[in-house]
Amino acid sequence: MIKHHVTTLVGALLLVVGCAPEAQLQRAPHPQESGTPFPSGWAFSAQSVSPARATGGMVTTTDRVASEVGAEMLRRGGNAVDAAIATFFALAVVNPEAGNIGGGGFLVARMADGSAASLDFREKAPLAATRDMFLDAAGNLSERSVVGHLAAGVPGSVAGMWEAHRRWGSMPWADLLLPAVNLADGIVVHERLARSLRSNESYLRRFPATAAVFLPGGQPPRVGDRWAQPDLAATLRRIARDGHDGFYRGRTAELVAAEMRRGGGIITAQDLAGYRAVWRDPVSFTYRGHRIISMPSPSSGGATLAAILKTLEGYDLRALGWHSPEHVHLWTEAVRRAYADRNAYLADPDFVPQPTTRMISDAYAAERRRTIRTDRATPSSEVAPGLGPSRTEGTETTHFSVVDRAGNAVAITTTINSLYGNAVVVSGAGFLLNNEMDDFAAKPGTANQFGLVQGEANAIQPGKRMLSAMTPTIVLAPDGRVRLVTGTPGGSTIITTVAQVISDVVDWNMDLAAATAAPRLHHQHLPDVLRFERGGLSAGTVARLGALGHRVEERDGFQGDVQSIMVLPDGTLVGAADPRRGGAAVGVAEARRVVQ
Repeated sequence: MIKHHVTTLVGALLLVVGCAPEAQLQRAPHPQESGTPFPSGWAFSAQSVSPARATGGMVTTTDRVASEVGAEMLRRGGNAVDAAIATFFALAVVNPEAGNIGGGGFLVARMADGSAASLDFREKAPLAATRDMFLDAAGNLSERSVVGHLAAGVPGSVAGMWEAHRRWGSMPWADLLLPAVNLADGIVVHERLARSLRSNESYLRRFPATAAVFLPGGQPPRVGDRWAQPDLAATLRRIARDGHDGFYRGRTAELVAAEMRRGGGIITAQDLAGYRAVWRDPVSFTYRGHRIISMPSPSSGGATLAAILKTLEGYDLRALGWHSPEHVHLWTEAVRRAYADRNAYLADPDFVPQPTTRMISDAYAAERRRTIRTDRATPSSEVAPGLGPSRTEGTETTHFSVVDRAGNAVAITTTINSLYGNAVVVSGAGFLLNNEMDDFAAKPGTANQFGLVQGEANAIQPGKRMLSAMTPTIVLAPDGRVRLVTGTPGGSTIITTVAQVISDVVDWNMDLAAATAAPRLHHQHLPDVLRFERGGLSAGTVARLGALGHRVEERDGFQGDVQSIMVLPDGTLVGAADPRRGGAAVGVAEARRVVQ
């Protein structure tokens, strides 16, 4: 039952985890935009972002409560991985549209000793999956890849956090889940959560178990209501007690398998018991003297990011002017070509040989630049994949970044694909399942729900991981220190958003506030459209781009929800949450005690 309550959500969290605000932390002064004015019609300025500064650690997420949970682990002496795990599970409670235990994601880390690693906990196709499982009798795609039980891939989130803790965790596993358990026992609904539930009410009514969780009493909770998720709390307690097996075996696995049988899904107890997160070598390349560390396949993020930036590296962008027609033209042409290769070739490396080494090379970038004309746009119909013979996600993803006092840095992007996944809550377990099966090329050559037209490499196969655009990324300065930890949700726009943030910092020397607030663009080869955020390009620039042959559209809404941490040369940490959705960066002055 919902009870009206006036305590704020942050206040409730402070009672739960016993932390207090760091009153002594400085707020970063409002920076200038490095001499780069944004268009007069643009919604944000650097002053729209309120970065936090600290020296003892930083967590930035889309939700202040989750950021506070992670920061509390740092205060208690935990490392960046401990904080990331606690943050991950907190987001599963307070940000249910994207935070999850029923989805998957990717982790990129650069540790204080200089080592780097990436962890793949992407969902997998169930063993009973078939190539044409979402085609109707006429060979057309059905909505079953998006809504309902059949749309779910085998979740990887809990396995990912368990594996990260096994390798790097310093605090007891159960301690890291306790804040999430307590939050699931009851939180006070804030405005953003209430708005999200209200906006998606009809979707949340699709299945009775889902409505019971998110529409208690038949209505979405209102701001100030106390909202409890007792089944989720019980599931989190099992995971806290039993670790990996608390999700993939035993009671939770039984509940998932029963839900699948009840709704016509195909995930079995065998699928769950066999799931493992996988360590992979990160994508690593240089851009104007900076080392970029990002996620390899089955994320398309790292390779496509490299293809974009390495192509742009051959141009003197500063001489063109930020977001000038010439700058935007070259950016679009680089992105167009990178996405052509992304959509054609990238997939699960355990099933399809990947051209990553080629895509991140200087030679590839030079070849692609030779096909770019400065005086006209190249229609996407004329841009074939450029790698020769070779043996594609949803907007409701969430990203967060963590850096600890020692200099360990973690970037995690996680998703259930669409807003509220496939709309199915596991009855008795209290969590939503993903609809990641739609990220496969269910019908190669046909667009998925995000407009991506993908190839044979990403066709459905049993046990295969579907391609993703998630791009958790860490940027090292030329001297080898961490300079930027970043990432964003946004489906197919993730890669272009991350590329723009990096370029704004490296090419234009923007501070973190300006790079976070700056207007964003997107192109993905097909459809052949350059989209920009409302007010993000001047009328003159749009007209000039049209004259060059670009089809340019102003999009409704905003692109991305970037959560970043910048490390200044003196070691000061600056965290910034994207003003497009809110969220918060929470810094730590110093650890209170060391965990034994």
